[in-house]
Amino acid sequence: MSTSHSKKAQLYQTAPEIVTRHDLTFWNVRAKRDAMAQNLPEWEELRDAADRIKRHTETHLDEYLIQFEQNAIRNGVKVHWAEDAREYNQIVYDILSSHQVKKVVKSKSMLTEECHLNEHLQEKGIEVVGTDLGERILQLMKMAPSHIVMPALHVHRESIRDCFESTIPEYEEFKREYFRRNPQLSPDSTDCADPTMLTFIARLHLRNQFMTADAGMTGANFGIAASGDVVVCTNEGNADMSTAIPPLHIVSMGIEKLIPDYKAMAVFQRLLARCGTGQPTTVYTSHFRGSKPGGEMHIVLVDNGRSSILTNSEHWQTLKCMRCGACMNTCPVYRRSAGYSYSYFIPGPIGINLGMLKDPKDHSGNVSACSLCMSCDNVCPVKVDLSSQIYRWRQQLNEIGLANPMKKCMSDAMSFVFNRPKVYTSALKAARLVNVLPDFMVYSGINAWGYGHKMMVFPKESFHSLWKKGIENVK
Repeated sequence: MSTSHSKKAQLYQTAPEIVTRHDLTFWNVRAKRDAMAQNLPEWEELRDAADRIKRHTETHLDEYLIQFEQNAIRNGVKVHWAEDAREYNQIVYDILSSHQVKKVVKSKSMLTEECHLNEHLQEKGIEVVGTDLGERILQLMKMAPSHIVMPALHVHRESIRDCFESTIPEYEEFKREYFRRNPQLSPDSTDCADPTMLTFIARLHLRNQFMTADAGMTGANFGIAASGDVVVCTNEGNADMSTAIPPLHIVSMGIEKLIPDYKAMAVFQRLLARCGTGQPTTVYTSHFRGSKPGGEMHIVLVDNGRSSILTNSEHWQTLKCMRCGACMNTCPVYRRSAGYSYSYFIPGPIGINLGMLKDPKDHSGNVSACSLCMSCDNVCPVKVDLSSQIYRWRQQLNEIGLANPMKKCMSDAMSFVFNRPKVYTSALKAARLVNVLPDFMVYSGINAWGYGHKMMVFPKESFHSLWKKGIENVK
């Protein structure tokens, strides 16, 4: 059974200053998204277009997959098909081992997280180096991403400094080089956790990894069916570095990432960064159509349950998601509970739905992590009905045997009260007694609402009573 999201979130809440920082950080990203949206008069038209394109593509996926494969092969790319994570991991390992690869540099790919590729390759003796700065930090810390776009934004710079000191052998050498190139700075007066210096150290560290790697791997933000291209969007250029130097390039792509053509690409390119990080566009939008001269390019198309999702009439729209992270940035639950409170490797509203589609038994504890405020629906660039899907999952918990016994009991009690007007009226009058109870009774383990909330002050007179008086006065 899934561990309740609320229990893990309660542990996170024990450090309120961290919670507040996390909340404000991601809310600021949401505010940047809003500013971008307001500067485009055609914003809602773009969302409508993205929704239509994705609906069309996902419901004609068989045709576009064939078209994409044919065009990719025509470009000289080798295309592989993986039914599940096991087959995907084996395909990638077979490609790497056939080229005697000992080290692979990898730009960010949530699909590799989904399939646990890093662990699989490392068990086989292949070193895997994440080249996205956030993912590299987490890899060195032996931690998982807590956000799909900004995976290490929850980590503070002091922790990053300590991590670099203990895990990067050349740390002191790189630090000296930083001050050699910046003679106006003094080691004695410079904060050792200065972000500029830490970024410099990370750049030199990763450059060594790029130069000594035997293969490069990327994910795919989009696959263009009409041309066989793969499009990867980054802010650091690490996808370009991962593919420009090593002779072997492997692309990991979920089959839902396909779009028809470059006209469609123009729509999504205008939405992706604006929704995810509040930028007009990512710094790098890289198009890969074939290998570098003398090299090889492989694309692994991965299903891993996506075909089953497509057949689910109530939840297939999750396949429209392009992993921008906007739903997490706006979600009040995610912002105040953080990514590690969720049992699925993708947190937030989209992660709740994807986790339930993957394994309801393992991830049903996440469905309570939603206030049904529908903010995620309002910001989703492709109009996935995230909150409605979460609501539907809640209604299905009882029939699949995963409903919380206490919540079932509470629902039965509320049904009893709401269907009996006299009982309901009496309960309203009795509710005022809560305001005279001592705090140790109100804020106890019995009252879960009392944790993190101030108990409301019940008015002396109920709305029903005031309404009746108002009607009588009208008469």
